[in-house]
Amino acid sequence: MADAYDVLVIGSGAAGLSLVLKILEAQPDARVAVMAKNALTEGSTMYAQGGIAAVLDSADSIEAHVADTLVAGAGLCNPDVVRTVVERGREAVDWLIGRGVGFDRENSAYHLTREGGHSHRRVIHSADATGRAVETTLVERIRESKATLLEFHITIDLIREKLGDHRRGRCIGAYALDRRTGRVLLVRARTVVLATGGASRVYLYSTNPDGSTGDGIAMGWRAGCRVANMEFSQFHPTCLYHPKAKSFLVTEAVRGEGGKLLRPDGTRFMDEYDRRGELAPRDIVARAIDDVMKRLGCECVYLDISHKPADFVIAHFPTIHATCLSLGIDITREPIPVVPAAHFTCGGVLTDMRGRTDVDNLYAIGEVACTGLHGANRLASNSLLECLVMGDIAADDIVKRLEGVPPPPEAAAWDESWVTDSDEEVVVAHNWDEIRRFMWDYVGIVRSTKRLERAKHRVRLLLDEIDEYYGSFRVTNDLLELRNIALVADLIVRSALGRKESRGLHHTIDFPAPDMVAPPQNTILVPKNFSARRVL
Repeated sequence: MADAYDVLVIGSGAAGLSLVLKILEAQPDARVAVMAKNALTEGSTMYAQGGIAAVLDSADSIEAHVADTLVAGAGLCNPDVVRTVVERGREAVDWLIGRGVGFDRENSAYHLTREGGHSHRRVIHSADATGRAVETTLVERIRESKATLLEFHITIDLIREKLGDHRRGRCIGAYALDRRTGRVLLVRARTVVLATGGASRVYLYSTNPDGSTGDGIAMGWRAGCRVANMEFSQFHPTCLYHPKAKSFLVTEAVRGEGGKLLRPDGTRFMDEYDRRGELAPRDIVARAIDDVMKRLGCECVYLDISHKPADFVIAHFPTIHATCLSLGIDITREPIPVVPAAHFTCGGVLTDMRGRTDVDNLYAIGEVACTGLHGANRLASNSLLECLVMGDIAADDIVKRLEGVPPPPEAAAWDESWVTDSDEEVVVAHNWDEIRRFMWDYVGIVRSTKRLERAKHRVRLLLDEIDEYYGSFRVTNDLLELRNIALVADLIVRSALGRKESRGLHHTIDFPAPDMVAPPQNTILVPKNFSARRVL
């Protein structure tokens, strides 16, 4: 008999771990398992630099934070969701402080920085490594708890209860590959939570760790969940450009503290694109940089903070300073070479305000989900805020419902009696590379219908090839990630083709302006196995 838990959480970032801790605080005897593809700390949260947006200063207001989020979201945010998340910002920060997270102080108060799109200083941070401070603290608390930790397990697929007549019911667990042994486990649970992060590794250049392959979005789709707004892939404007730097993000707070974007000749350009200059929202800054690079034929632009005192720069950006210095760049004396890179998935598995998906007993929280908070473009530092607030809300809902959820029934063990070990791993590597390259070239910062149609044709051929490969050989980590990233690429392309306008992060030269006639609509894709028993 396979292990059975009250709650199985897939993912170990800020969303998943905060949810687990909240559940165990409310119900200490709950059997909770955390499944992580790599070590617990190896996820996007660990690499988040900027901070957490929250109204903590008397000069700021809930109304201002709500307004800034709605403006960034370009008409597609759900105002009720935005207000709920923003109103719980201080509570989320206080909870982290109570668990031991240390944030920077200035004199007697916490230091707040400002980032693009924000009208006030409201980003609380731990130097320029806030994600590390949050993640390491949450992992410490998790290791002290009674939670079962399943590290180095990549989830293959979710399992739904069989009801007869080929119908499927609630989610009752998942199959997972133990990466260390090659063995596939069946893990059953009353409730399953997707907290797997986003899909930015579908692109050739990304600020995300290698594991951000859209696993939860792909699994949710295959399980029968709708997905929404997948065309809105956020490109961070400033990723360090250096042959020895792998996807190193240069936080938006550098611009918030006075950093200027420069052409190779040292002249500024952002005022020519937006009246807010370097503090414009990310989509505008990324497109501006992309335009400058294409017009000039240059490989990068430059971000300069060297006009600030050296002590100020080192104190506020110690990680960036140390990393750049190791590569021969002294940011206290010279500008940083930067380029845009895929950073955040604004769409995802469609959920309600409690984190519930279309499938009973399956939740999705954090970047994997589409709640309506971000709309067409995420406001800087609202991501960790969403993880914490939605983790809290979903945990409360799960605890209230847990006693009424019956134990999961038996399920079939994983059967690989009819497959063999692959002797063509080069196919996996080649397909990985092809997907990421055509997504960068055809479905990047600026798009066209012709490019999107090319991407659609290529991804459909690859999906067929990968499906045949998946059905013939034993699963491996690389194959599972390839299967997921190909499906997510298809969802992004389909969503982008369906939006006949430019809005937020989706910019197409064929429809360069937003549709001002019809009210803005979410792009919702429906899987073939969708059951409309419940409307979110």
